[in-house]
Amino acid sequence: MHQHHTWIAFGSNQDQPIQQLLVARNRLAQHSGVTEIKASSLYKTPPWGYEQQPDFYNAVIHYKTNLSPLKLLELLQTIEQEQHRMRTIKNGPRTLDLDILLFDNETLETDLLTLPHPRMHERAFVIQPLTEISPNICIGKYGKAEALLKQLDTSHQTKLKIEYWK
Repeated sequence: MHQHHTWIAFGSNQDQPIQQLLVARNRLAQHSGVTEIKASSLYKTPPWGYEQQPDFYNAVIHYKTNLSPLKLLELLQTIEQEQHRMRTIKNGPRTLDLDILLFDNETLETDLLTLPHPRMHERAFVIQPLTEISPNICIGKYGKAEALLKQLDTSHQTKLKIEYWK
């Protein structure tokens, strides 16, 4: 079975956010079609878009998978639902947010999923952890993660040293 490389963004700012991220990471580790390759550090970041909410905890994890992009999306959405993800306010508070950032070098545009993630190049809370684990990864037409990071303001993000995450 063909193995694909994918990078998934993790985010949470509700109901013990670090614990939410750990539960999601462990849930993915239990799936036979998904193998973790490398995880970024956790970052504490201010909210983006809708600012009247607590800070977020974010990370990016590189995986190998034999799932298709849409099957992987279905798995991630199931995990979000298990952890009581509510979609009430755009960019609002959430127990868990799991986004497929990249899937091999695929470009895809469906009603359910766009690859690469359409706004990832604008978001320091995605690009900084992605660059930590894959600095030379190319993000479609936007270029390498490392070059994109230099264009973004990361001054309000804090890299956390949490042993049980790495």
